[in-house]
Amino acid sequence: MDITVQQLKEKLDKKEEFVLIDVREDYEHEEFNIGGQLIPVGDMMHAVDDLEEHMEAEVVVYCRSGNRSAMAQQILEQHGFSNVRNLEGGMSTWLEVIGK
Repeated sequence: MDITVQQLKEKLDKKEEFVLIDVREDYEHEEFNIGGQLIPVGDMMHAVDDLEEHMEAEVVVYCRSGNRSAMAQQILEQHGFSNVRNLEGGMSTWLEVIGK
């Protein structure tokens, strides 16, 4: 299941409990991020064990456009994560709708 930019912004504003993961590269994360833990999609397979405690938690993954985070979502789901949501349109849409 995906999540919209507006829904994610609302969750952040309400300080809801969930795991937020940025699957972009270091330089992209440094340019602009919304506070997610940086785990580039290429490292996701190796990070699954470290994230195991969050298998039942809501996990939101994001990238620039939604493509890499869709791959990360699939990886996590294949490893038993039950509630992984991909940010529709990624940071590109976030910047269009919300801004910095």
